[in-house]
Amino acid sequence: MIAWHFVRVFFHLAIGLFACAVIFPLSSASTKEKLVRWWSGAMLRICQVETRFFGENHVARDDHVLVVANHVSWLDIFLLNSFRPCHFVAKADIRAWPILGWLSDKAGTIFLARGKQREVRRIYEGLVDQITEGKRIAFFPEGTTAAQGTILPFHANLFEAAIEAKVSIQAFAIRYVDAKGALHHAVDFTGDMTFAESMNLILRGGKITAELRQLPLISTEGAHRREVAQAARLAVAQSLGIAENL
Repeated sequence: MIAWHFVRVFFHLAIGLFACAVIFPLSSASTKEKLVRWWSGAMLRICQVETRFFGENHVARDDHVLVVANHVSWLDIFLLNSFRPCHFVAKADIRAWPILGWLSDKAGTIFLARGKQREVRRIYEGLVDQITEGKRIAFFPEGTTAAQGTILPFHANLFEAAIEAKVSIQAFAIRYVDAKGALHHAVDFTGDMTFAESMNLILRGGKITAELRQLPLISTEGAHRREVAQAARLAVAQSLGIAENL
């Protein structure tokens, strides 16, 4: 059974490669968005992940926001994209991942090298332009994944892009639970775990329910980036029920 799941995953990755190489160059922006949403949802289903979305739809499809969320697993990207596709800011290491790195690049991921202030500045300036143009940009302000039940500090640098572009922050809270509603730690992607090891744990972990909760918009008007980052972190932590640990 597990072997069959792996076969389905690789077949679905092949579909993604074909779509990016052949269909995307000939498609409109709306068609690309529909394909990304379908492909991401299908990948979650293959990984035995059921999705549940909570919260009011605070923004219209064409509204400009900067999307942020806590970061648990590589599944988070597919979860957010299955709700509403985004252009993600991700660490440059992901570009080197087999298959997924290439797919991420073709899907419009913005790669950021760690520890390079000049690179951060370049990406930041590009984000302002893209947000202003109406692109839906998303990033994980923790900068890395954290085990469920914890939340790392939110790095404030990229929040400045929302302030300069004069848009609000749309925060989401992400968690994965089992059939009893307890945190499903098979999805935790921490330490030196490889993508293959994570995939194996997920496929062997049984049914997973991914909960994506859309939180109220956070205004950036007249705010400092650190204030906005702290407000986003607190909102996410409260939604996850771990604010008392901050």
